[in-house]
Amino acid sequence: MSEIILMSDPKVTSTPVRECGEPLVDVRGEAALLVDDRLKDPADAFAYLRQGVVDRLLEAQTLLPDGLRLLFVEGYRPLSLQREYFEEYADELRALHPDWPPERIHTAASRYVSPPAIAPHSAGAAVDLTLADADGRERDLGTPMNASPEESVGACYTEADNISAEARENRRILGAALSAAGLVNYPTEWWHWSLGDRYWALATGAEHAYYGPRDLSGASASPEHGQRCADHRQHRAS
Repeated sequence: MSEIILMSDPKVTSTPVRECGEPLVDVRGEAALLVDDRLKDPADAFAYLRQGVVDRLLEAQTLLPDGLRLLFVEGYRPLSLQREYFEEYADELRALHPDWPPERIHTAASRYVSPPAIAPHSAGAAVDLTLADADGRERDLGTPMNASPEESVGACYTEADNISAEARENRRILGAALSAAGLVNYPTEWWHWSLGDRYWALATGAEHAYYGPRDLSGASASPEHGQRCADHRQHRAS
């Protein structure tokens, strides 16, 4: 397995953000995408993403083999919920490893939940998704979505070798389509892909991220903002 850069790494946290103002949009307006409501919240925040990310998902969908579709599970996540998830997992790690200092807990927690200050989900820049067949049945990708490193014995890592050949092939198919469309994967979570956030910027060599933390209520953008985001979206992952 290649070296993994975690969300807590200073190379990620020090990446600048130049917010382009692109709106958050409801992915359920795109008939081409299958949307799962297992993480539906009262505000329907889960169903929102930046327009540029939605565009790339639609592109990736066209690159999949016949009979396969993307299955969207979660996009935008309010900062308050991100903090809750991060602290819950950090508390689990503290209970498992009472001798670990706070810095180690923070780093280990970032394998599974992004630190709130840089979380791609809270920028509307990240999506958790999987593969399904034409009837919407999920394909085997080795672990349930959102399986932690502890409960999956590391099988949640994208390049894990303790999964079946079928699951490995399905991960390859998913990754090939999303990578070709310009998204990048967080390698501790096979289901997590992003565009325009700090992690994406570091992975692709971009000078800066163009999506920063966003309130769901701030879902509008001026024409010049839209153009700036469109210009940035020409950058493809290498």
